[in-house]
Amino acid sequence: MNKKSNLKYHHLGIPTSKPIDGEVYLKDYKVFHYGYEKSEYGIEWMRYERDCQLPEIVKTMPHVAFEVEDIYEAIRGKKVIIEPNSPSEGNIVAFIEENGAPIEFIQIAKP
Repeated sequence: MNKKSNLKYHHLGIPTSKPIDGEVYLKDYKVFHYGYEKSEYGIEWMRYERDCQLPEIVKTMPHVAFEVEDIYEAIRGKKVIIEPNSPSEGNIVAFIEENGAPIEFIQIAKP
């Protein structure tokens, strides 16, 4: 991605170690998440199981997520730390590292 204008803010993911009532568990990733749907600003709390295999940078640092039209174009030439995958139906996500920070890209299937 060469143009920042191609990025559409989606959410801010913040790691936490405290359980939150109503959090949702993603079994395949060993991650709990909460808040995105309830937050006007897309704040999402992320809690990781001890044996979660995701990179430490994702588990310990907040990340910003952007919606993109083509996830493969978005990650081309970048330092990919989580390859494209589908944590929920209709969504493809991938993470890169940029200047020491995790960045998430999300491609949402359009009907």
